Amino acid sequence: MSLLVVGLSHRSAPVSVLERATLAADTQVKLVQDTVAAEPAAEAAVLATCNRIELYADVDKFHAGVAELSTLLAQHSGVGLEELTPHLYVHYEDRAVHHLFSVACGLDSMVVGEGQILGQIKDALAASQELHTAGRLLNDLFQQALRVGKRAHSETGIDRAGQSLVTFGLEQLSSGAPVDVWAKGKRALVIGAGSMSSLAAATLARAGVAEIVIANRTPDRAQRLARILNENEGGASDVTARAVPMDAVPVELTRADVAVSCTGATGLVLTAESVVAAVAGRTGQGVVQGVGSARTAPDADFVRTASGTAVDDRAPLAPTSVGTEDGCPLEVATVQGTAGFSVLGEAAVAGLAAAELEQHAAWVDKGDAAARAPRAAGLLDPEADTEAIAALAAAVAVVGRVPERRRPERVAEAPRPAPVLALLDLAMPRDIDAAVHRLLGVRLVDIESLAEASADAPMAADVDQVRRIVADEVAAFSAAQRAAHITPTVVALRTMAADLVASEIARLDGRLPDLDDKERGEITQTVRRVVDKLLHAPTVRVKQLAAEPGGAGYADALRTLFDLDPETVASVSRAENNTENAKNRGRA
Repeated sequence: MSLLVVGLSHRSAPVSVLERATLAADTQVKLVQDTVAAEPAAEAAVLATCNRIELYADVDKFHAGVAELSTLLAQHSGVGLEELTPHLYVHYEDRAVHHLFSVACGLDSMVVGEGQILGQIKDALAASQELHTAGRLLNDLFQQALRVGKRAHSETGIDRAGQSLVTFGLEQLSSGAPVDVWAKGKRALVIGAGSMSSLAAATLARAGVAEIVIANRTPDRAQRLARILNENEGGASDVTARAVPMDAVPVELTRADVAVSCTGATGLVLTAESVVAAVAGRTGQGVVQGVGSARTAPDADFVRTASGTAVDDRAPLAPTSVGTEDGCPLEVATVQGTAGFSVLGEAAVAGLAAAELEQHAAWVDKGDAAARAPRAAGLLDPEADTEAIAALAAAVAVVGRVPERRRPERVAEAPRPAPVLALLDLAMPRDIDAAVHRLLGVRLVDIESLAEASADAPMAADVDQVRRIVADEVAAFSAAQRAAHITPTVVALRTMAADLVASEIARLDGRLPDLDDKERGEITQTVRRVVDKLLHAPTVRVKQLAAEPGGAGYADALRTLFDLDPETVASVSRAENNTENAKNRGRA
């Protein structure tokens, strides 16, 4: 059997795919159970976080294992296999070990060095132990991953490079200002009471916010978090925390300066309309969209205020020189009235008649008089003329504007007002409508924008040291696994030798029935000592050799040389796994 991991993360897939592939808790349970039930896999565990979904398994066939695990991920995530496959990565044996150890150290996190992943790995192990899907291999792997992660954080300065996703998100909201300065005295709303939301609340309290409101679907959890904040954080930061039901979020949002949302909801918690209403309720003014923003709906040029009034967000267009230069055959008033036409700098003349397009193109080209003379005299081939006009019209249809050689004018962008509401969405799938990005007066940071920001974040010098730790730990784990692989064979060999001794002593009793107990005991001990001494050197040596790369072949050699029964070896292995699993369930 061999370790295989198939997964996708923020490094391999866009946030839109990760968002759709998110696995609910009950879906993760079903995925693990179905993986173990599949033919190639004997053990399975799922590591699912806000920016990664990874399926670990102990498989006996590589290609069949990859196909099976990929299919199961697609089925349970609801994303088609053809769409999901380009974003999947596969690691096998030592590379799979190296990957998990790197993840545990925070090297593969969106924010390098963050320590939250250790808790998520621990949860993944506990879930697999609870479901009895983690055997010796995955138990050993995940437990050593936890040790490696702790070692990296204790022996290096990776914590200086790393920070929690919450802290990184708040830094993006503060736009470069120190978070404690930016947050001082603000009112905060935290939606959700899970581990990420709790971390967000504690971080905001330490940053100096004046008030934290916790909203959660389960009131008890919200009240417990508020009580912890009041007891543990209040003395240090004078923060006041209170719990509210989820239906109070719209009202609390009108009072909040910053809101953090991280729930397990499958739909949106905050829509663009609810954010517009909250800001309007706070400022008494409507909210419009930003200039040049993406359009995601047929009426995306408009945003409705709290009163339901549609506000046109299209700012006046920048001045254009179309139709203003001497000799230009187009007049701005005429052009703008043409269906499908828009003016943006030196931009599109789409929707004009072919003759007008041809006239404008000829004028822009500014060919010499000799080149234009034949056209004026009507000497050009009409068919060639028609083809040129048709090609020009086709180009307009593709690029949206008349091809021209002049450099387009820069479009003046309307300045964005300072945000009156800061939103941090740490959920996957998202809690806050992405359309909020286009609202003026609101600043939204979500997983997608965090991924873009983290791509340019500098890495600490300690990362190299952590990588060396990971490499050493991978080598040690692989050696231990190879040595453990031969243990059932050695045990089976010694069991066979013990059975032979017992059989020969029984035969001796039949031949020499007059032996007393003392004499029989001395003979038995002597024979056992001889057998033990004969087996000691080769079994110790074979364990040492098995720990080296390629050492798995020594187990096969022992089984062949001593004609060991494969079923006996397998039964020893199963017995050891059962014992190990019982211990690990106790640890979980």
